[in-house]
Amino acid sequence: MIKFLDLQKINLQYQQEIEKKIIQVYRSGWYLLGEEVNNFEKNLAQYIGISNAIGVANGLDALRLILRAYKELGAIKDGDEIIVPSNTYIASVLAITENNLVPVFVEPDLNTFNIDISKIEEKITIRTKAIMIVHLYGQIVFSQELKDLAEKYKLKIIEDNAQAIGAEYQGIKSGALGDAAGFSFYPGKNLGALGDAGAVTTNDKELAQTIRAIANYGSAEKYVNKYQGLNSRLDEIQAAVLDIKLKYIDKENQKRREVADFYLKNINNPNIELPSTEDCIHNKQHVWHLFVVKSRQRDNLQKYLTDNNIQTLIHYPIPPHKQIAYSQYNMLSFPIAESLSDQVLSLPISSILGKDDQVKVIQKINDFTK
Repeated sequence: MIKFLDLQKINLQYQQEIEKKIIQVYRSGWYLLGEEVNNFEKNLAQYIGISNAIGVANGLDALRLILRAYKELGAIKDGDEIIVPSNTYIASVLAITENNLVPVFVEPDLNTFNIDISKIEEKITIRTKAIMIVHLYGQIVFSQELKDLAEKYKLKIIEDNAQAIGAEYQGIKSGALGDAAGFSFYPGKNLGALGDAGAVTTNDKELAQTIRAIANYGSAEKYVNKYQGLNSRLDEIQAAVLDIKLKYIDKENQKRREVADFYLKNINNPNIELPSTEDCIHNKQHVWHLFVVKSRQRDNLQKYLTDNNIQTLIHYPIPPHKQIAYSQYNMLSFPIAESLSDQVLSLPISSILGKDDQVKVIQKINDFTK
């Protein structure tokens, strides 16, 4: 069986370093808000090229804490609108609605599956306060047009950077492009923890201090609670593991680019549409968290690959506005997002996917017929 993602093998690459560090943390007797978290936050901020990084419990919390902090600082209030792609994982939308804000969906670009920046301005109203961009599948979505829009309408740019750590736009890393960014270090991400973990990055010192306090029961000083906060803290073991793996993220991402390049050059089947990208190996705007193809025979293709011992996944089979949880949006129509949900299929890709397995995936896909 060719696994979609062999997490055990990925983490065993760094077994000695990780196990040594976990034992060190275990023996230290200090498990929260300690040296390991401080070190990881400092190193993450340096890697991203930004002044503040705050470790939190997970990627969803990272996004909801950004919005909550903006509300506490008076930049956003209940009922305000946040622009968000119609083609994204539901966490992007959950962060918005949990803060009593209104998601305004914008369709994706058919070439990249990322939010279509040219369609954003028509959705802006007097209640719009931020644009949440999602660097979907590991590919940055950003442009001067987006920056100009945000400046013109005085909007915050919030990056959902759950899938694109290490990607760059004109020399600037994702996580440093907007006003604030949320990261997920879910185990399957390019930089994955051994459990749930996340972070926020920002150059806004006041925002960072507010997020840090809210995430710690609303307290910046013990037993003094400025906000009605929550408990969302990165623990010492996860921080220690992430700090080790952060050293290797560029190498990991480059190996993913090589797998993607091999797929793009060798998959040739008229029933399958490949991702649209330029110069896969040297294109730093993409870190290939996922390699997503499109096919009108998607379900048959997935069954065929499963029968041939190739594991695939669908990201994502139901768009947020069609979820039961958002019944109030079920009547909305976003044809591009809905079409993608019926046609996309994610192929195995990782830094440790061997050449023989890559060849088998290519051969089987090329042999696929309706």
